[in-house]
Amino acid sequence: MEKVPMLAEGYERLTADLKALRAERPKIVDAIEEARAHGDLSENAEYHAAKERQGQVEAQIAEIEDRVTRAQIIDPQTLSGDKVVFGATVTLLDEDDKPVKYQIVGQTEADAKSGRISYSSPLGRALIGKKVGEEVEVTVPSGDKFYLVDKIEFI
Repeated sequence: MEKVPMLAEGYERLTADLKALRAERPKIVDAIEEARAHGDLSENAEYHAAKERQGQVEAQIAEIEDRVTRAQIIDPQTLSGDKVVFGATVTLLDEDDKPVKYQIVGQTEADAKSGRISYSSPLGRALIGKKVGEEVEVTVPSGDKFYLVDKIEFI
């Protein structure tokens, strides 16, 4: 079984989502029971909507439980070294020598707008294993981008 690397806050968010979905289960069952009481199920939109929601919730619960059981929690502050690894915060210089900063995180934690990219994204994969001073070339939808690794931190 392949481990899923994530930061502690990502794990906490997943477990909170799981708890919320599990709390929704009884409400869905109640909605199904109420809709059943209305009679003919073949033309009962409330019943079909509740059953569909039940299927969605159960699928989400199964997916999150799978991730939680395979989670490998990594604390960036316990890491060190001169190479980019999961959890590292990397400062890059783009082609105009403008600095951009990214933290390498798990897929569920990724949010490019807040500077968090997945280790499996094109840029994340290109950065893993690089050292300060090395160049990184990554192909994105808008074309090829070039970066220089300026700084690696474990914060």
